[in-house]
Amino acid sequence: MTALTGQTLRANLKEQALLEEAMALAGWDQLTGMPQASGDFRAELQSYLASRYLAVATGEAAQELNKYFGQPTHLAELSTDDQALFKRFQSDYVRDASIPKAEYEAFQRLASQGQDAWTAARQADDYQLYAPVLAKLIQAKRQFIRYWRKDEATPYDVLLNQFEPGLTVDKLDRIFDQLKTGIADIRQQLKDDGVEPDASFLQRTVAVDKQRAYVWEAIQRLGYDAQKGRLDDTIHPFMQDLNRNDARITTRWSPNDYQMAILGVYHEAGHGLFAQNIDSKWDYTPFNKGIAMSIHESQSLFNEVMIGRSKDFWTSEFPRLQAAWPAALGDIELEQFYRGWMKTAPTLIRTEADPLTYPLHIIIRYEIEKALFNDDLPVADLEKLWNDKYEAYLGVRPDSALTGILQDIHWASGDFGYFPSYALGHLYAAQFLQAMEKELPVKDLLQAGNLAPLIAWRREHVWQYGASKTPAEILQTATGESLQPSYWLKLQTERYADVYQL
Repeated sequence: MTALTGQTLRANLKEQALLEEAMALAGWDQLTGMPQASGDFRAELQSYLASRYLAVATGEAAQELNKYFGQPTHLAELSTDDQALFKRFQSDYVRDASIPKAEYEAFQRLASQGQDAWTAARQADDYQLYAPVLAKLIQAKRQFIRYWRKDEATPYDVLLNQFEPGLTVDKLDRIFDQLKTGIADIRQQLKDDGVEPDASFLQRTVAVDKQRAYVWEAIQRLGYDAQKGRLDDTIHPFMQDLNRNDARITTRWSPNDYQMAILGVYHEAGHGLFAQNIDSKWDYTPFNKGIAMSIHESQSLFNEVMIGRSKDFWTSEFPRLQAAWPAALGDIELEQFYRGWMKTAPTLIRTEADPLTYPLHIIIRYEIEKALFNDDLPVADLEKLWNDKYEAYLGVRPDSALTGILQDIHWASGDFGYFPSYALGHLYAAQFLQAMEKELPVKDLLQAGNLAPLIAWRREHVWQYGASKTPAEILQTATGESLQPSYWLKLQTERYADVYQL
């Protein structure tokens, strides 16, 4: 056997990364430009690429690496960075090798078909076009849990751990109980004592080409490198990073809802910023991604909420927006704009929710996923449970599948356990802002439109590490504390007290 070294390990990881890049490119194309009739062919391509990936990740060479460097004496032969990479390699190897090859390939094909079925169901506003594939995806994930489960307390913990290492139902229940109570208290105070803003100007018509021109310039001010990205149209906005020099963002548009495009593109550009700023030493390794989606979401939400919902930011940015769209905003003053921009109201659509009610959308999805995998909720009951929870938590009930269970793409691609990352991302983002304010004059910088120091802080404390640190390590290093939901609740209390003139 050829001597195994750090270079051998990195060569295997590079081959995995290249195949992942090919799958990501095919997936991006499927959602942005692929002819609708080509769905079956794309599903076969994705299944084939997945089989090649599995062969590299769990084949003979990977087995030898796992066996050799799994011994402490040989692990010590690696550099510190390569030791960390091996531990990640080993974790991924155990996960991937536990699934029979045929089932892995079938799932990849099914996930591709699921996205096509979801798209068709949305176009027809008919959940039943999607439900049979969704049922198969849920059943496949239930089977995967049986392969993956070790000492996790519940089946759903296994899925949560895929996106946020160490996350459990027990932890989330406690965090979400705190959020539900805090949000309810704030909403009640606004209802009892607040002065509701007028947000009607947000429905004024702005042509899509004018929206596109503004947001493309705006996200570059936020730090997004246009030479390393692009902006495309899609049904459900997302960011797809192929590597640190190729982080593509997408959005959807409405001539009568420019807020959706602005905040949506700010959000996806935040993901892109993370991807574009990972240290080059992690190229072609699993550390060239975010280790946990909560940290990735914290950076998209930092753009969207910490900056994009900040009055200080709009002090400098609103004149630019007015200049870009004088017909729509020429008669609107900054104070009027900001109050309307921040108006809170229950909505059926998660991606259109305001910062205060947004976590409730996530809690609904979390409780449904928990019921699916811990309580074996029948798939036939899924849509009714969705609608019932919206009525219970937000006081609104979907009148169509399009504004209900068909709004998210995540389940269509088999990403169960992802949604809690959004809520955690909100909490992390608020805590990062609180720590940043101790080191930088954030208020003054935002009012002056000088975002460079904020970008540098995030690069130093978050982006450069990619997946080489755990969320807990990044949070502790950057803020000096473990997760504290109180920072998010305090921020919302202060912002909405200002907006609603309490």
